[in-house]
Formats: sequence, C-alpha cells, structure tokens
Amino acid sequence: MSPAITLAAGEASQHRPLIITLFAVFVAATLVITVWAGRQTKDAADFYAGGRQFTGFQNGLAVSGDYMSAASFLGIAGAIALFGYDGFLYSIGFLVAWLVALLLVAEPLRNSGRYTMGDVLAYRMRQRPVRTAAGTSTIVVSIFYLLAQMAGAGVLVSLLLGITSDGGKIGIVALVGVLMIVYVTIGGMKGTTWVQMVKAVLLIAGAILLTFMVLLKFHFNISDLLGHAADNSGKGAAFLEPGLKYGATGTTKLDFISLGIALVLGTAGLPHILIRFYTVPTAKAARKSVIWAIGLIGAFYLMTLALGFGAAALIKPDEIIASNKAGNTAAPLLALHLGGVDSTWGAILLATISAVAFATILAVVAGLTLASSSSFAHDIYANVIKKGTATEKQEVSAARWATVGIGAVSIVLGAMARDLNVAGLVALAFAVAASANLPTILYSLFWKRFTTSGALWSIYGGLVTAVGLVLFSPVVSGKPSSMFPDVDFHWFPLENPGLISIPVGFLLGVMGTLLSKETPDAAKYAELEVRSLTGTGAH
Repeated sequence: MSPAITLAAGEASQHRPLIITLFAVFVAATLVITVWAGRQTKDAADFYAGGRQFTGFQNGLAVSGDYMSAASFLGIAGAIALFGYDGFLYSIGFLVAWLVALLLVAEPLRNSGRYTMGDVLAYRMRQRPVRTAAGTSTIVVSIFYLLAQMAGAGVLVSLLLGITSDGGKIGIVALVGVLMIVYVTIGGMKGTTWVQMVKAVLLIAGAILLTFMVLLKFHFNISDLLGHAADNSGKGAAFLEPGLKYGATGTTKLDFISLGIALVLGTAGLPHILIRFYTVPTAKAARKSVIWAIGLIGAFYLMTLALGFGAAALIKPDEIIASNKAGNTAAPLLALHLGGVDSTWGAILLATISAVAFATILAVVAGLTLASSSSFAHDIYANVIKKGTATEKQEVSAARWATVGIGAVSIVLGAMARDLNVAGLVALAFAVAASANLPTILYSLFWKRFTTSGALWSIYGGLVTAVGLVLFSPVVSGKPSSMFPDVDFHWFPLENPGLISIPVGFLLGVMGTLLSKETPDAAKYAELEVRSLTGTGAH
C-alpha cells in the first residue's frame, strides 16, 4: 500500500468518529426529508411526479443533482488524474449531451406523457407491447447506471473506514442499496427530488471549495497547475495532449468515437432524467429547468478540470491506482492532500468531501430506482398485467415492491462491479439508453409513419445489441481492469458499444416500420403533434 493511502487510512481510522458522524448526519437529514415528503404523498401523481409542484429552478437543481453522479465527481476526476486530456473528454460529452435533451426531447416529452416514457409511446401505438418494451428498457438502463453508483459507494466508504476486505466492500454496497430502497418506498418523487436538491447544493459547494484550494496552491496560475500535473504524471507533455488513452491504436480511436456518440446521445434517453420533466406544471417550466441544469452542470464540469489536474499535480499516479485501480478515489485523496496528509484539517476535508460524494451516490440511486420502479408499476403492472384496471393505491404499492426487487438486483451486480471505473460504467448506461430509448422517442414524436412494430424492433434490437456487445467486450472479461479479469471470452474489441448499437437501434426502427403491415393512426399522430408542440391537453 502506498504512503498516501496508508496515511489516508490512518487519518481515517484516527478520525473515524468524525467521519461516521458526518455520514450519519447526512443520512439522518435525508431520511427526515424523505419521511416528511412521504407524508405529503397522497396519490400516484405525488409518488411518480411530486404532484407536479416544483418550479423550473427547483427542478433544474434536482436534475443537476440527478445527473452529477458518482461518475461526475469520482470517475471523471480519476480519469483526468490518470489520463489527462483524454479523461476530460467525459466532461465535454456529458455537458454537450444536454443540448440534445433541450432541443429535441424536454418540452415535447413533458407535453406528451404523464409519468413515464411508455406513456409517450403508447399514445398512438398498441399499449401492451410498447409499454412492456419501454418498461424493460427503462429497468435495464437504470440497472447499468446503478452499477456505477454502487461501485463508487464501495470504493469511497472503504477508503474512509479502512476496509480492505471484499466482504466489507460488499457490505457497503448492500447498505447503499437498503438506503435507496427506503428513500424511494417512503418518499416517492417528492422525497427524492428534495434529496437531490440538497445534494446538488452540497456537491457544487464541495467542488467550489476544492477548486479554490487547488488554484490557491498554484497561485491561480492554471499554466503552472497543468505543468505540475504533466511532470508529476510521468507522461510529460503527452499528458496534456489527446491520445494517452484513446490514441494508441486504431481500436482505441474507435473506442473514443463510440464513447463520444454514447455520451452525447445518451442523456436524452436516460429514464431517470426523462421522468424529471414530469415534475413541473408546464412545458415552459420544463424548458426553464433544463436551462438551469445546463448552467449548473456546465459550471461543475469546468471545475472537474481543477479536481482532476489538481490530483495529478499533487498525488503520484501509482498512489491513486494503489487506492483504486480505476482512479475513483482521486477526488477524496486530493482533499486529504490539500488539507495536509498528516493533519486534522486534512482528515476533516477528506471526511467532508467523501460525505458529499456519498450524498451524491444516495441521491442518484434513489432517482434511478424511482424511474425503474415507476416504469414497472405504471407501464407493466397497471397497463399490461392489470390491463388498466389497477387502482392508484395498487399501482403505488407495486412500485414500492418493484423498488425492493430492483434494489436487490443492483446490490448483487454492484458488488461484482466494485473495481471498475464509474465513469466508464455510466458511459455504458448512456450507450444502452441511446440505442434503445432515444430512437423510439424521436421517431414517436417526429415520424408520422412510425408504427408499433418499429418501436418494438428499435427498443428490443437496440437493447439486445448494446447489452450483448457489452457482455462480450473487455469491460466484462479479458483485461486486468475487467469485471472478470481471470477469464477471457470477449470478442468485441471496443469498451463502449455505442458506435455499433446506436445506429442499429435507429436502423431497426426504420426497418420494423417499413416491413410491418400496420397502418399508422394519422389522427392520433396529428393529436400527439399538436399536444407535444403546444402543450394543449397535457396533464
């Protein structure tokens, strides 16, 4: 174990009461918010959409809280610390993606649906098959995203509490899973939204503090910071240029293109982001919330430059890797170094930033779980299994039970993925969302000829292609950094499937439509078009 990690563990054990107190305070505060919100949750609209009572600014804050996940805080900082310029590409991709969401999806989606993506698809197509497909896709994408958050939680708390055993790390993943189940089952969308708003404020404040301290350390001279980072990385000038991770071979260049496409197109298909548009009263408020989110998220991603390059300048790369192979602990270790490795202030800063990161994880997993349990209850249980006869009480009860099931699956898979880079894991979720959800949403909203067959081909085809390629990629087997490093059954060379699976999703939507003998309902499409563009008749 490297000196910095030994000291980090030592500081953590020496100040363990402080660390546990900070974690406990945050968990207790969020549980109070959740219980309070649970008491305000009277019906399905409250559980799924928070009663549509949130303002554009409040929802923008919650959206940014939902979006700035463990991948943003831990994964991107680690990727920049280890790979320099190439790591920052995650920040650019995550931010640019919001333009697609703003221009193409936010307002029409808010106008067209009630609670889920399935509502939009079912508006002019056969209810049962498209709702089943939408629910399946939502759950798969959410579980991929949940893996990243669980992996981040295991790494973070292990570092703080000095836990090195696999059993201890798995126990932490289980704890996060239990907490997220409690948040969603008790608080619904209202509780989740308030937790996300609090977490967004904490995360931005923590990032501002670290950014200020990094810049102060280098006398606000960014050139000096980058020079130190390049020297300390052992890579020299190459650290500040493209190609350190994605330029060595033709395969890595293709991987970069695949990653970029997945990041830019994925946001507009992420279920936990899409359902946030239903929590505001009007389409205008939905548009305003996206604009607020872009501003907050943009400012945060600029600060990831300081976090990542600050970690590269102040901590040796082998020390970061010794703590976590994927670099996920770079931000907490940066806090420790900025405060002083052997000082109480360093331990306080380490504990504070780690508590903020833990808050980030809890808020995001709650949003993801709510999206998938809502889709199961509203799309699959109420409209497919019960064929529209379920009461609101039965529907909300089904959502709560679905939360328990999805939480259990996430705990098991999260324990297996605990050593993978969380930014990379999230990029996989983006690829699956862009392959299965985005083509279907865009075709439903903007293509008059689109049919039920086209929707099913697009969702299932995109989903199977993306997940299948991931299973046979280096992410799962064949490399030291894989989920199963000791076996090798990969044949797909890229770590992100977006380059193949996204065009397949779009193409299958067209093929399924053109080859089907269905006659699209022109009147229903005209109705949807007016509603999506004007808000007339929106819930």
